[in-house]
Amino acid sequence: MRKIGTNETGGHGRLAMAAALAAACLAGCSSTSGSPAAAGSTRLPQGGEEVRLDPADFTVDITNKYWPMKPGDTWIYEEKDDEAGTVTHDEVTVLDKTETIDGVSTRVVHDLATQNGVTVEDTTDWYAQDSAGNLWYFGEQTAEYKNGKPSSTEGSWTAGKDGAQAGVMLPAKPRPGMHYRQEYRKGEAEDRAVVLSLTEKAQTDSGSYQDALLTRDTSPLEPDLVEMKWYAPGVGPVLTLTPSGEVTREQLVTEPSGT
Repeated sequence: MRKIGTNETGGHGRLAMAAALAAACLAGCSSTSGSPAAAGSTRLPQGGEEVRLDPADFTVDITNKYWPMKPGDTWIYEEKDDEAGTVTHDEVTVLDKTETIDGVSTRVVHDLATQNGVTVEDTTDWYAQDSAGNLWYFGEQTAEYKNGKPSSTEGSWTAGKDGAQAGVMLPAKPRPGMHYRQEYRKGEAEDRAVVLSLTEKAQTDSGSYQDALLTRDTSPLEPDLVEMKWYAPGVGPVLTLTPSGEVTREQLVTEPSGT
């Protein structure tokens, strides 16, 4: 899945406080026990552990509070990278299409990123929701482009192939301190997240949002990279800030109609 970067509304003080909370949670908070995770359970998958997936436990009708999806929904984002001097236009569209991944019927989502009308990344993602309401992520087929031509498919993975395991993109009932893996293919895709808050505010070109979910996303493959993500109830991802390394921000500029 392409990283959705954006803006933060509380300034450096809020970011520092959120980062401190994240560090504390990573050091001492846990929402897990020692048993393997399973779809529909309250225990979320961690690291590279194997998950037990029952296709009958999943649906392509995605109603998760923090990222509901229906065919035809399109989120439009703009990402500004001041250091590189670039603006990326990103369109995320839920397709009226399903694909079976690791035995599970999943919803297909298309993510197209362009700069000055030229494609820089083209990604297909697969999602499904379990009976508990957790939004699961089953993989992505992604291609980066240079000068309008495919240059790399690094980061692509498909649950059930080459040791890859599905992960949870968003829990049904997040709470501060909850942590989980979002994706797993060893050495290729190892994103993980920790919930920081459920009461954040966010302001973007698309509007003002209350009671947003804030997560801190990291990966052992890129230990210096941190992403702070805001998800607005009933809307989905609205802001992400990358405060480390190459600092970027991306904001939602157009909501799906009907949200």
